[in-house]
Amino acid sequence: MNKSIWYLLFCLLTVSFAKAQVDLKNTGILYLGSSADTIYINGNLINSSTAALSNNGILQVKQNLVNDQASMPAGTGSLYLNGTVAQTVSGSQVFKTYDLITNNAGGITLTNNLSTSGVHTFTAGLITTSATPNYMIYEAGSTYTGSSDSRHVFGWVKKSGSTDFAFPVGTASYLRPVSLTNLTAAGEFDVLHHFIVTPNRYSLYDPLVYVDSAEHWTINKISGAAARVAMNWDNSKIPFPNLMVMDIRAAWYDGIFWRNIGGSATGDALTTGNITSNSISGFNAPFTIGSVSFVLPLRIISFTAGQLNDHTKLNWTIGNELNVDHYELERSDDGIHFYTIYTHNPYNRNGTEFYSYNDMNIIKGTAYYRLKVYNRGSSIHYSHIVTVSANSNTKLFYVITNPVEDMIQVYANTAVKGTYNYTIANTGGQVMQSGILDIPYAGVYAIPLRSVFATGAYILVLQNEDNRLQRMVIKN
Repeated sequence: MNKSIWYLLFCLLTVSFAKAQVDLKNTGILYLGSSADTIYINGNLINSSTAALSNNGILQVKQNLVNDQASMPAGTGSLYLNGTVAQTVSGSQVFKTYDLITNNAGGITLTNNLSTSGVHTFTAGLITTSATPNYMIYEAGSTYTGSSDSRHVFGWVKKSGSTDFAFPVGTASYLRPVSLTNLTAAGEFDVLHHFIVTPNRYSLYDPLVYVDSAEHWTINKISGAAARVAMNWDNSKIPFPNLMVMDIRAAWYDGIFWRNIGGSATGDALTTGNITSNSISGFNAPFTIGSVSFVLPLRIISFTAGQLNDHTKLNWTIGNELNVDHYELERSDDGIHFYTIYTHNPYNRNGTEFYSYNDMNIIKGTAYYRLKVYNRGSSIHYSHIVTVSANSNTKLFYVITNPVEDMIQVYANTAVKGTYNYTIANTGGQVMQSGILDIPYAGVYAIPLRSVFATGAYILVLQNEDNRLQRMVIKN
């Protein structure tokens, strides 16, 4: 620093010493002319309303920063907030800097606005803004680097300009950014992340049937035109619902309803993913991730086993199949110790699926079977246990193929022979076809379908005084 700067400091600064802490109060002109000029303040920096601070060098502040100087120039220099205890930026006027380096593991609290026009480097610690609100401001052309779960803004962020920008907002524990892209004009936007229950989440406008209840973002437009909103999910940070990615949409609240604002999602609902909305001009409202479909919990609709000639036939039906990793059929010969006899991959089409397997191993006494469902995400479901005994008269009665084309084929063993009345109804309960089916001996029996059947789901009921078969069948 040259002699003239030192002279100004001597004349215009009040310096106090207390326990090795040096506070600096500026009431006049403080000018750092170039990158060679450095001021290191071990205590507080108080920049008064009569001050004229202009930083084109390096200004390091280890304690609190107070600014009352109006119309402060950003300069071309760098401000380091690098204390070892929590710091506060306060005052009545926004503090402006070109480059900003925040390096305080104890965190920095803004009860005043802090503005950067260059590059903000997150090195350590959170920036927490007050609920007034106060803002971490990124001026037009500015950017940042180094944000992470432990280094971001816990509170409000303001951005000006016309370029794409990811707002480095989040919770006290996690970075949860949201971006504005494809701006049609220069503007000013404010963003706040909320890790609370999404408001009015049941007020949905068609075609939305669901919005994420765990988090949302408020995006206010102070000026500007249209933009696209890019949101994301991360199940390792904030729980995300088990949705079908193809049905995920961006959503915003218009004051009455949550509305679909489009987009095509990528990723995996169980891990991470992204969705970018269509271009919109309506802001000043909450935004979150929605869906145009429900995903219901997986159901084991049925699990059966029965002897068929020289083997055991096992059938299982799964409802709402989605995010299943694989199935394992387990067998036990004593009812206690189970072992895997078959592994099968799922379809994961969020519908009803039908599976079967032939166990060719000889049964000595009684065999115990159960289905083990491995869900993606490590959870496991078990079916009930079914038993098959050697030389037993186990009843075996099931639909062979499903979905069906022009007929329904049913297998029956001798334990269920007889004459049956049957009905085939749609899911609304309307009977589409009825009749009589004779089963005089073990074998496969066909029920031809009339031409009235369109593609869809139907319920087959086949029954007499002793036996009953009810199955959902899918018509292709």
